[in-house]
Amino acid sequence: MRAAYASSFDDGNPLAALTVGERPAPETPDESWTVVDVRASSLNRHDLWSLRGVGLTEQQLPMILGCDAAGVDSGGAEVVVYPVIPDPGDPRGYSLLSENHPGTLADQVAVPRANLVPKPAGLSFVDAACLPTAWLTAYRMLTTRGRVTEGEAVLVQGAGGGVATAAVVLAVALGKRVYATSRDAGKRERIADLGATAVEPGARLSERVDVVIETVGAATFEHSLKCAAPGARIVVSGATAGYEAKVNLRRVFAMQLDILGSSMGTPEELAGLLMLCEEQGIRPVVDSVYGFSEAAGAFERLDSGDVFGKVVLDHTK
Repeated sequence: MRAAYASSFDDGNPLAALTVGERPAPETPDESWTVVDVRASSLNRHDLWSLRGVGLTEQQLPMILGCDAAGVDSGGAEVVVYPVIPDPGDPRGYSLLSENHPGTLADQVAVPRANLVPKPAGLSFVDAACLPTAWLTAYRMLTTRGRVTEGEAVLVQGAGGGVATAAVVLAVALGKRVYATSRDAGKRERIADLGATAVEPGARLSERVDVVIETVGAATFEHSLKCAAPGARIVVSGATAGYEAKVNLRRVFAMQLDILGSSMGTPEELAGLLMLCEEQGIRPVVDSVYGFSEAAGAFERLDSGDVFGKVVLDHTK
């Protein structure tokens, strides 16, 4: 079968470690697993980190990349793949597809049957394939962790990236006043088109917010603290610009702020996200769609840093 996989590691030039070619069809370890025919998949920064050797060892190569997919199961049902696999040997208690098990950037992927979530008929395979990682992360940050229903205003730091852009779209759809930062003027314009008030990093807001979606880290964390209303939740799922943030503890206790970590989500939350998208007509922001034969070009696009939204592979091409 066709697959995009890490055949080596290259920290300086991750694209040099990528191979697009033939791999054996997946095998299932037991009857609790099944094989999905992939119709569409999407790329994440996680895939580039894998090509750099983060989270993988030489002994695991070659490793098929990819966490996100939508396709058809062995019974003909259209499904979305939940990418989290229970793993007692991992400090997190789980691993993602493409870490200890082959990933989704292939014609087929083997997963536990419990990881299959029905795909709503109103969502295309391309749209559905965008949701299981970045969009699920954003959904959990806003709802379960951020308790966004208790507030009216949301700040999203570093919009333009996958999780942050998803958070903007979802928070707007949930009827919240949304502020979003970006260093790039062009991205700020696109963020505004999504319904948010787009501002430069560090800018003073017209109000304090109830939820902050923080994926940037040290570079923006002080601003996140200053923008938080009393009792606000600052939800952290990434640290792309530094993981050792300076925290003014006086502000934390005086304003009674919650600083919450968040990562991925549950199958039930993925089902809730899919339902929300179908019921409210929400569609993920798609940067570009490549045929699977153009997978190398899709990785180049992701690595360019100019992406706004998801880069998707159409496995039917």
